[in-house]
Amino acid sequence: MIINLSEGHSLVSNWVSELRDVNVQAYRLRFRRNLERIGEVAAYEISKLLQFVETDIQTPLGIHSSKVLQEQPVLATILRAGLPLHNGMLNYFDKADNAFISAYRKHKHDGSFEISLDYMSCPALDNRTIIVSDPMLATGASLAKTIQFLKEEGNPKNIFVVCAIASTVGIEYLQRECGNDLSIWCGDIDDEITAKGYIVPGLGDAGDLAFGSKVQS
Repeated sequence: MIINLSEGHSLVSNWVSELRDVNVQAYRLRFRRNLERIGEVAAYEISKLLQFVETDIQTPLGIHSSKVLQEQPVLATILRAGLPLHNGMLNYFDKADNAFISAYRKHKHDGSFEISLDYMSCPALDNRTIIVSDPMLATGASLAKTIQFLKEEGNPKNIFVVCAIASTVGIEYLQRECGNDLSIWCGDIDDEITAKGYIVPGLGDAGDLAFGSKVQS
């Protein structure tokens, strides 16, 4: 299932347009907040697909039978760029367990790169719902390796992917590597990707725009 949250008319397309806009990108707080908003909307929409149970709640005046989540998901993100998107989902799934993964492109002299995955901290994942966030789904290599690494740690029952902007190439790669049963939720989808693996028109480097430029290549 591929969901483009910008299809139709919604505020998500407004927030994505600001993420892309070079005149707005200078305001890091606004950039982070727009990523956070997309995470909040994605969390709300995904929550409709999760299982709920009825439980009796004591109010000051009586008992109410309320519907509540049967279990909390695991929110996973790729450091550092994924943090604002992750925080948006955590605002809604405020009791969720969390997982953090360090995955990055390790560039070679010939211009190619490989994905280096150095660190992961996560709870037990067996039979859990995992929601993985990364603002940019470009080639799909980082997310594919992250999902494969998570599956090595446990046997989740389902996996959702949330990103601000995805490329069609990255979506297709992720489905090939990780299975068509993935649910991918995107703020928007672009068709073009450069030879160096950057989405066009995209928005640039989400991590740098959110937290400042880095000296590491």
